[in-house]
Amino acid sequence: MKRPTARLLIWCPDARGIIATVTGFLAEHGANVLEADQHSDPDHGAFCMRAEFETDGLDLDRDAFPAAWGPVADRLNMDWRLAWATDRKRMALLVSRQDHCLHDLLLRQRCGEIDVDIPFVISNHDDLRRTVTGYGINFHHLPVTAATRADQERQLLDLLQRERIDVVVLARYMQVLSDAVVDRYPARIINIHHGFLPAFAGAKPYHQAYARGVKIVGATAHYVTAELDAGPIIAQQTTGINHRDTVDDLVRKGRDLERTVLAAAVRLHLDDKVLVHQNKTIVFD
Repeated sequence: MKRPTARLLIWCPDARGIIATVTGFLAEHGANVLEADQHSDPDHGAFCMRAEFETDGLDLDRDAFPAAWGPVADRLNMDWRLAWATDRKRMALLVSRQDHCLHDLLLRQRCGEIDVDIPFVISNHDDLRRTVTGYGINFHHLPVTAATRADQERQLLDLLQRERIDVVVLARYMQVLSDAVVDRYPARIINIHHGFLPAFAGAKPYHQAYARGVKIVGATAHYVTAELDAGPIIAQQTTGINHRDTVDDLVRKGRDLERTVLAAAVRLHLDDKVLVHQNKTIVFD
């Protein structure tokens, strides 16, 4: 069984003694620190840190911790959050017709590679209903047109709220979410796309890339923001292409990367290893 732990993430102006202050506070209250990662950003004079610690000996419960830690954080002008690892996160998947990322995440969840509950999958098409229900997961078909988008997103938000969803993953969901949805889940909606944007935007990017004779293809996982495909990047990978590769080879290699990169980003988010500040991520991997 996993040891009960919690994760403290902080971002604040850089100063002397922050690491000692954090670890000293935890030790004073009986916590055993398992991991402590930090980063200083000299360009912005900022400091960030992730500390994971055992909670068995901690003399502060969920209600008492903020009251005890708050004055320390205020003194150092900290933005901070505490995540209890025993709180199993709840993730919703949104998908359209392409199923490669969907299958990958459902299989990883089934075999325990990602520690998360998936109460349901939402799609704007009905094609993947049998695929999803075959995993024992609820499937919601929410079709959308330009005329029905507002109503469809109200239904989407109702489902997310009712099921207490912590993170939303766009597993090749080919719709642009409105600001009303994005603003409700800041840094909690993860998207995956091919790595050609903006050079090969629009339809059939792999065909465009093939026509230009590209030497690499890639994939990018990022948080969704109001600006399309411009959110903070969590994970990226590339792989080589040569003159022998066909369009089908590019598509296959691209999909392999999309699966791997999206799964990596999801795992990092679930493990509370990503800090976001000014549209940039610090990833403690």
